[in-house]
Amino acid sequence: MDTKKAKDRAGKPRVAALILARGGSKGIPLKNIKMLAGVPLIGWVLRAAVDSELFDSIWVSTDHDDIEKVAKAWGAQVHRRSPEVSRDSSSSLETIQEFVRLNPGVDIICNIQATAPCLHPHHLKQALGKITEEGFQSVFSVVRRHHFRWQEVKKGVSVSTEPLNLDPNRRPRRQDWDGELCENGSFYITSRDLIEKGILQGGKVAYFEMGAEYSVDIDVDIDWPVAEQRVLRYGYFGKDKPEVVRLLLCNLSGCLTDGQIYMSADGLEMVSLNTRDSMGIRMLKKEGVEVIVLSSRDNPIPKAMGEKLSKQVGCEIRHDVEEKLAEVERLRKDRGLVWKEVAYMGNDEPDVPCLNLAGLSAVPLDAPLVSLNAAKYTCHSAAGRGALREFAEHILLLKKKAKSQMEQDRIHRDTF
Repeated sequence: MDTKKAKDRAGKPRVAALILARGGSKGIPLKNIKMLAGVPLIGWVLRAAVDSELFDSIWVSTDHDDIEKVAKAWGAQVHRRSPEVSRDSSSSLETIQEFVRLNPGVDIICNIQATAPCLHPHHLKQALGKITEEGFQSVFSVVRRHHFRWQEVKKGVSVSTEPLNLDPNRRPRRQDWDGELCENGSFYITSRDLIEKGILQGGKVAYFEMGAEYSVDIDVDIDWPVAEQRVLRYGYFGKDKPEVVRLLLCNLSGCLTDGQIYMSADGLEMVSLNTRDSMGIRMLKKEGVEVIVLSSRDNPIPKAMGEKLSKQVGCEIRHDVEEKLAEVERLRKDRGLVWKEVAYMGNDEPDVPCLNLAGLSAVPLDAPLVSLNAAKYTCHSAAGRGALREFAEHILLLKKKAKSQMEQDRIHRDTF
């Protein structure tokens, strides 16, 4: 078989994940990077692909600069597709063929759809095993549906209908009918040789059945809220269980504010505070998360101004913090918390130890590289421009996910 030749040649076939993400979506503009339950849509499948540890390389094929930035932030390489395969009329197969031509070192291509946010690593592992271990040349994902289908029949000006997959006089019960296998579009895995021949599903072909709960279809705006509820319950949130945060610590300058001091002609000092960020603090407090803002000793914001800010945002501000890690340790121990229950938002090198230790950590978009590399979450907003609100929403999202998982565990326990 084709993949066996590749295996003999190099010890094992070289497998690439490829996500097609054109910028010109007609149904939902820039759909592939629109935020879904706090994560860019394409981020859900990239997280699953990265954590599966199956692929020699992970790629996003796009024609759009913003999609390229998001793809790289989530760990993918970028294939800038040519104008010839970026038209509305361009097919997925044509785009994959272009990628294959430009990447001769790839033997198997796993085309993952960006619109499959409930994809998990174990789906990919089991499906790819059908090729690498069972000898199939192509595998695609399906979902089992129990839908009675009818087709429209037009004869001149009259329109009628006739059944496609049932006898109306002998309608089967669901339990007496296996249903039909329908492509759910989550992924298509194919050998290089078939792609070069213009075949996406062919040769020795197999299907991989996914549960209905993991099959999400996002084409138009009305699909979005349904998908968000589905992903909260069944989406893949990473290798670790979602953290339940009880305490958020945040830098004042460079996180809550943009780090700048404004001075009037009369010598009055002012700072800029974003109302979205203060609302984020109130949202967290409403859900039982304590929020403390830290102001370092070398912070240019005067203490009197900090007190006014404290009243404005509705949380404590601790001034003259010299050693952030020591202060955070004291706060954590005083409350009897473990690091997984602590979230930290910083913006520079002194914050790196706390960013590394906290269960959840974040930095604004404009933070220096040293802190970007240490944080577990990089905001899409800059400091003082809604970054704290964004991180607050991320924390609350994971709290909902953890609550959903606990409820699901309770349901499972109650069934035995």
